[in-house]
Amino acid sequence: MIAIIDYGAGNLFSVKNALDYIGEANTITDAPEDLRRADGLILPGVGAFPDAMRMLKESGLADAICKEAASGKPILGICLGMQVLFDRGMEFAETAGLSLIPGTVERIKTSYKIPHMGYNELIFGVPCPLLEGVEKGDSVYFVHSYMANTSDAYIAATCDYGTAITALVQNKNVFGAQFHPEKSGAVGLTILKNFGGLTR
Repeated sequence: MIAIIDYGAGNLFSVKNALDYIGEANTITDAPEDLRRADGLILPGVGAFPDAMRMLKESGLADAICKEAASGKPILGICLGMQVLFDRGMEFAETAGLSLIPGTVERIKTSYKIPHMGYNELIFGVPCPLLEGVEKGDSVYFVHSYMANTSDAYIAATCDYGTAITALVQNKNVFGAQFHPEKSGAVGLTILKNFGGLTR
Protein backbone atom coordinates (compact mmCIF):
# COMPACT_ATOMS: atom_id res chain seq x y z
CA MET A 1 0.00 0.00 0.00
CA ILE A 2 1.29 3.45 -0.98
CA ALA A 3 0.29 6.36 1.26
CA ILE A 4 -0.33 9.64 -0.58
CA ILE A 5 0.39 12.29 2.04
CA ASP A 6 -2.29 14.97 2.46
CA TYR A 7 -0.86 18.05 4.15
CA GLY A 8 -3.04 20.67 2.48
CA ALA A 9 -0.81 21.42 -0.50
CA GLY A 10 -1.14 18.38 -2.69
CA ASN A 11 -2.37 17.46 -6.13
CA LEU A 12 -3.80 14.40 -4.42
CA PHE A 13 -6.46 13.04 -6.70
CA SER A 14 -4.42 13.19 -9.92
CA VAL A 15 -1.78 11.07 -8.19
CA LYS A 16 -4.42 8.71 -6.77
CA ASN A 17 -6.08 8.31 -10.18
CA ALA A 18 -2.74 7.46 -11.80
CA LEU A 19 -1.94 4.86 -9.12
CA ASP A 20 -5.44 3.39 -9.44
CA TYR A 21 -4.99 3.17 -13.22
CA ILE A 22 -1.78 1.12 -12.93
CA GLY A 23 -3.22 -1.08 -10.18
CA GLU A 24 -1.12 0.19 -7.25
CA ALA A 25 -3.00 -0.02 -3.96
CA ASN A 26 -3.01 3.39 -2.33
CA THR A 27 -4.69 5.60 0.23
CA ILE A 28 -4.79 9.35 0.88
CA THR A 29 -3.94 10.17 4.49
CA ASP A 30 -3.00 13.00 6.83
CA ALA A 31 -2.28 10.68 9.77
CA PRO A 32 1.37 10.10 10.76
CA GLU A 33 0.52 6.59 12.02
CA ASP A 34 -0.66 5.60 8.52
CA LEU A 35 2.80 6.41 7.19
CA ARG A 36 4.26 3.73 9.44
CA ARG A 37 1.86 1.11 8.08
CA ALA A 38 2.41 2.01 4.41
CA ASP A 39 4.93 0.25 2.17
CA GLY A 40 5.86 3.48 0.38
CA LEU A 41 5.07 7.19 0.57
CA ILE A 42 4.26 9.78 -2.08
CA LEU A 43 4.53 13.43 -1.11
CA PRO A 44 2.74 15.55 -3.73
CA GLY A 45 2.60 19.31 -3.60
CA VAL A 46 1.70 22.54 -5.33
CA GLY A 47 2.19 26.02 -3.88
CA ALA A 48 4.92 27.70 -1.86
CA PHE A 49 7.80 26.07 0.02
CA PRO A 50 7.31 28.00 3.33
CA ASP A 51 3.60 27.15 3.51
CA ALA A 52 4.26 23.50 2.75
CA MET A 53 6.90 23.18 5.47
CA ARG A 54 4.70 24.94 8.01
CA MET A 55 1.83 22.54 7.32
CA LEU A 56 4.10 19.49 7.41
CA LYS A 57 5.58 20.51 10.76
CA GLU A 58 2.28 21.54 12.39
CA SER A 59 0.66 18.24 11.41
CA GLY A 60 3.51 16.09 12.71
CA LEU A 61 4.00 14.72 9.20
CA ALA A 62 7.50 16.20 8.80
CA ASP A 63 8.89 14.12 11.66
CA ALA A 64 6.97 11.04 10.48
CA ILE A 65 8.33 11.33 6.92
CA CYS A 66 11.91 11.67 8.17
CA LYS A 67 11.47 8.67 10.46
CA GLU A 68 10.16 6.52 7.61
CA ALA A 69 12.97 7.69 5.33
CA ALA A 70 15.50 6.63 7.96
CA SER A 71 13.87 3.19 8.11
CA GLY A 72 14.57 2.66 4.39
CA LYS A 73 10.97 3.03 3.19
CA PRO A 74 10.70 4.25 -0.45
CA ILE A 75 9.56 7.88 -0.64
CA LEU A 76 8.73 9.91 -3.76
CA GLY A 77 8.27 13.67 -3.66
CA ILE A 78 6.52 15.28 -6.63
CA CYS A 79 6.97 18.94 -7.67
CA LEU A 80 6.79 20.96 -4.43
CA GLY A 81 6.90 17.62 -2.63
CA MET A 82 10.33 17.07 -4.19
CA GLN A 83 11.52 20.54 -3.27
CA VAL A 84 10.80 20.16 0.45
CA LEU A 85 13.04 17.06 0.52
CA PHE A 86 16.06 19.39 0.32
CA ASP A 87 17.88 21.27 3.08
CA ARG A 88 16.27 24.64 2.45
CA GLY A 89 14.18 26.68 0.06
CA MET A 90 14.63 30.32 -0.92
CA GLU A 91 11.04 31.10 -1.97
CA PHE A 92 9.91 34.38 -0.29
CA ALA A 93 12.22 33.69 2.67
CA GLU A 94 14.85 31.09 3.50
CA THR A 95 13.01 28.11 4.96
CA ALA A 96 14.39 24.84 6.31
CA GLY A 97 13.29 21.73 4.44
CA LEU A 98 13.27 18.05 5.44
CA SER A 99 17.01 17.62 4.69
CA LEU A 100 16.54 14.18 3.14
CA ILE A 101 18.59 15.21 0.08
CA PRO A 102 21.45 17.73 0.33
CA GLY A 103 20.87 20.97 -1.56
CA THR A 104 18.82 24.14 -1.88
CA VAL A 105 15.79 25.23 -3.90
CA GLU A 106 16.06 28.57 -5.71
CA ARG A 107 14.25 30.46 -8.44
CA ILE A 108 15.08 29.27 -11.95
CA LYS A 109 17.65 31.53 -13.61
CA THR A 110 16.99 31.45 -17.35
CA SER A 111 16.20 33.75 -20.24
CA TYR A 112 13.17 31.57 -20.97
CA LYS A 113 9.66 32.30 -19.70
CA ILE A 114 8.90 31.51 -16.05
CA PRO A 115 7.13 29.37 -14.95
CA HIS A 116 8.67 26.46 -16.81
CA MET A 117 5.49 24.82 -18.10
CA GLY A 118 4.91 21.96 -20.50
CA TYR A 119 6.66 18.83 -21.72
CA ASN A 120 10.44 18.65 -21.72
CA GLU A 121 12.90 15.88 -22.59
CA LEU A 122 14.71 14.03 -19.83
CA ILE A 123 18.51 13.94 -19.94
CA PHE A 124 19.80 11.01 -17.90
CA GLY A 125 22.29 11.35 -15.05
CA VAL A 126 23.16 8.72 -12.44
CA PRO A 127 21.35 5.37 -12.78
CA CYS A 128 17.96 5.30 -11.08
CA PRO A 129 15.45 2.44 -10.72
CA LEU A 130 12.55 4.80 -11.44
CA LEU A 131 13.85 5.26 -14.99
CA GLU A 132 13.80 1.59 -15.94
CA GLY A 133 11.94 1.38 -19.25
CA VAL A 134 12.19 5.13 -19.88
CA GLU A 135 13.95 5.83 -23.17
CA LYS A 136 16.33 8.54 -24.32
CA GLY A 137 14.20 11.34 -25.76
CA ASP A 138 11.17 10.66 -23.54
CA SER A 139 9.47 13.79 -22.20
CA VAL A 140 7.56 14.58 -19.00
CA TYR A 141 5.34 17.43 -17.87
CA PHE A 142 6.66 20.32 -15.78
CA VAL A 143 5.09 23.37 -14.15
CA HIS A 144 7.33 25.24 -11.70
CA SER A 145 9.30 28.43 -11.06
CA TYR A 146 11.86 27.09 -8.57
CA MET A 147 14.45 24.35 -8.98
CA ALA A 148 16.78 22.25 -6.85
CA ASN A 149 20.52 22.82 -6.76
CA THR A 150 22.36 19.71 -5.63
CA SER A 151 25.40 17.56 -6.33
CA ASP A 152 25.48 15.57 -9.57
CA ALA A 153 25.75 12.48 -7.37
CA TYR A 154 22.02 12.80 -6.57
CA ILE A 155 20.76 13.82 -10.04
CA ALA A 156 19.15 11.01 -12.03
CA ALA A 157 17.83 13.30 -14.77
CA THR A 158 17.80 16.92 -15.88
CA CYS A 159 16.13 18.82 -18.67
CA ASP A 160 17.25 21.83 -20.68
CA TYR A 161 15.31 25.07 -20.23
CA GLY A 162 18.00 27.58 -21.09
CA THR A 163 19.75 26.12 -18.07
CA ALA A 164 20.00 22.62 -16.65
CA ILE A 165 16.88 21.93 -14.56
CA THR A 166 17.12 19.20 -11.94
CA ALA A 167 14.29 16.87 -12.96
CA LEU A 168 14.74 13.66 -10.95
CA VAL A 169 16.84 13.06 -7.83
CA GLN A 170 17.66 10.10 -5.64
CA ASN A 171 19.32 9.67 -2.26
CA LYS A 172 19.16 5.94 -1.47
CA ASN A 173 15.42 5.23 -0.84
CA VAL A 174 14.32 8.87 -1.23
CA PHE A 175 13.34 10.09 -4.71
CA GLY A 176 12.11 13.41 -6.01
CA ALA A 177 10.51 14.33 -9.35
CA GLN A 178 10.28 18.01 -10.24
CA PHE A 179 7.90 17.03 -13.04
CA HIS A 180 4.44 15.53 -12.59
CA PRO A 181 4.57 11.80 -13.45
CA GLU A 182 0.80 11.62 -12.94
CA LYS A 183 0.36 14.11 -15.82
CA SER A 184 3.12 12.74 -18.08
CA GLY A 185 1.26 10.04 -19.99
CA ALA A 186 2.81 6.60 -20.49
CA VAL A 187 6.29 7.76 -19.43
CA GLY A 188 4.98 9.06 -16.12
CA LEU A 189 2.99 5.89 -15.50
CA THR A 190 6.16 3.84 -16.10
CA ILE A 191 7.96 5.90 -13.45
CA LEU A 192 5.10 5.40 -10.97
CA LYS A 193 5.04 1.65 -11.72
CA ASN A 194 8.76 1.49 -11.02
CA PHE A 195 8.24 3.27 -7.72
CA GLY A 196 5.46 0.85 -6.84
CA GLY A 197 7.82 -2.03 -7.56
CA LEU A 198 10.22 -0.71 -4.90
CA THR A 199 7.51 -1.03 -2.25
CA ARG A 200 7.22 -4.81 -2.62
